[in-house]
Amino acid sequence: QVQLVESGGGLVQAGGSLRLSCTISRSSFSANALGWYRQAPGKQRELVAAISSGGTTTYADFVKGRFTISRDNAKNTVYLRMNSMKPEDTAVYYCNADSSWVRVLGGVRGGSWGQGTQVTVSS
Repeated sequence: QVQLVESGGGLVQAGGSLRLSCTISRSSFSANALGWYRQAPGKQRELVAAISSGGTTTYADFVKGRFTISRDNAKNTVYLRMNSMKPEDTAVYYCNADSSWVRVLGGVRGGSWGQGTQVTVSS
């Protein structure tokens, strides 16, 4: 059973920064692709950023240049550094992992999810 524990969310003013962390209890963590996702009220969950086992990263257009995803395999943890935040970044943020890069990009459909961490950006 995979356990995902997100943390680091909170209330921040527009233009501010936050760093999210997610610890994942999953075997062969270093071999997995990892992703950060978000879900705003009334909207579907969407991919924010992903990082492959080899360190290749990809970002949604709406966060390019502002957010950075990174991983620490020794700690089974993935991070999301968020800078220049906007009110439209307000959402619950989730992480996930999969051995398939394609599944991570596709939202790990059918996979388990953690509780997420709430991020609220005030204007």
